[in-house]
Amino acid sequence: MASLWGGRFEKEMDDIVKNFNASIFFDQRMYNEDIMGSIAHVTMLAEQGIVTHEEKNKIIEGLKDIRNKIADGEIVFNVNDEDIHMGVESRLIADIGDAGKKLHTARSRNDQCQVDVRMYLRKEEIEILNRLVYLESVILRKAEKYSESLTIGFTHIQHAQPITIGFIFMAYFQMFKRDIQRLMDAYERLNLCPLGSCALAGTTLPTNRHRTSELLGFTSPTENAMDSVSDRDYSLEFLSAASISMMHLSRWAEEFVWWNSQEFSYISIDDSYCTGSSIMPQKKNPDMAELLRGKTGRVYGDLMQLLTVMKGTPLAYNKDFQEDKESLFDAIDTWKASLQIFANMIDKTEFRLDQIQKHFSQGFLNATDIAEHFVTQNIPFREAHSIVGKMVKVCENRGCCFDDLTDEELKSIDSRISKDSLGDISIKACVDARLSFGGTSPKEVIRQIKVGQKWIEELPAFELNWGF
Repeated sequence: MASLWGGRFEKEMDDIVKNFNASIFFDQRMYNEDIMGSIAHVTMLAEQGIVTHEEKNKIIEGLKDIRNKIADGEIVFNVNDEDIHMGVESRLIADIGDAGKKLHTARSRNDQCQVDVRMYLRKEEIEILNRLVYLESVILRKAEKYSESLTIGFTHIQHAQPITIGFIFMAYFQMFKRDIQRLMDAYERLNLCPLGSCALAGTTLPTNRHRTSELLGFTSPTENAMDSVSDRDYSLEFLSAASISMMHLSRWAEEFVWWNSQEFSYISIDDSYCTGSSIMPQKKNPDMAELLRGKTGRVYGDLMQLLTVMKGTPLAYNKDFQEDKESLFDAIDTWKASLQIFANMIDKTEFRLDQIQKHFSQGFLNATDIAEHFVTQNIPFREAHSIVGKMVKVCENRGCCFDDLTDEELKSIDSRISKDSLGDISIKACVDARLSFGGTSPKEVIRQIKVGQKWIEELPAFELNWGF
């Protein structure tokens, strides 16, 4: 099959070159976007008097027929199609004749490809935003359930202070909230229409780029034709947002792996999100959490791949840019699946409060609370810190807890303290007292949950609005 661009060539492409050059095997997933862009383009051409309304109608009818055949599996693309743009256009010309040859008037594959990718990514970003919102709704529900349930907070993977489980959930709520905000912000720059920029310099024909932008639901056309065909910032922003969000998922997945271990036994993950061992019959492995950690590196690689492609490319279009899609599509698929899997996994995971309670006696969790209590008794914090440090040392030597220290031992550390001066140092009392804004007390966690719920409720609806 002769190429639609081969007029000045005397030879056909070598078969190995055809395969190396073709993008049809991965960009065909954008067939609907390609056809929608073409329908908007020919609609504008007819309105501007560049093609007739009869030709426009014939082209649109032919495009819709091709779309239906692709969806039904009647059209199977091959290497001779080269890419989705040529694949659709060549079939249109074969189906409707000379009218089909007018579709490509006042556009290039350079801007056609860009509008396809922007439309496809726009659709996927909306799907991902909805999945992030679903994840946040699960987090809020679990945070509310465990708002008063006590657990251990860590620093340096060592016991640090007592907290509530709901507090942990709300920490991750903030991470994914930023992911939503980041993607919403990137969407604004994505939602600009490059169609009509042509190869790099626009066209001499009387086109109306504002009209195609309107028809395709974009905010406005892109401002500069040369930048329009060479820009991949919107993909890089998406890949950056995906990488950061996958990092958030990976951090929590790491904690799930710890919590699931025999050494912790903090959680029970539903069987449907675990696997067994081919040799050890007793095993229940947190494979989904582990796989999420691994998938994170894959998305990082997608970001680095496109950054590397772009770093040495001069204006305007370069064939290197064909390498922008596979990494983008991979990150889209990976992020979407990871969000769904993780949301469902945490929804079906329960905390083993009886097991967690067994760990409260280790690590002097209430040490900071005692120091702060001494502050209320007019002992400067640095002195209080030193006093409690000495109390820890005595307890370690004796193999006991703070409650076991005698008045004599406390007086020997500092004459200003006694058992009465320690106050209520139970784990629950320590957590309940942490009422500072953003703190871990159940009352403060409930406040955070309510703020989170209100924020979710006030988010705009994430959906596409077409102009036709």
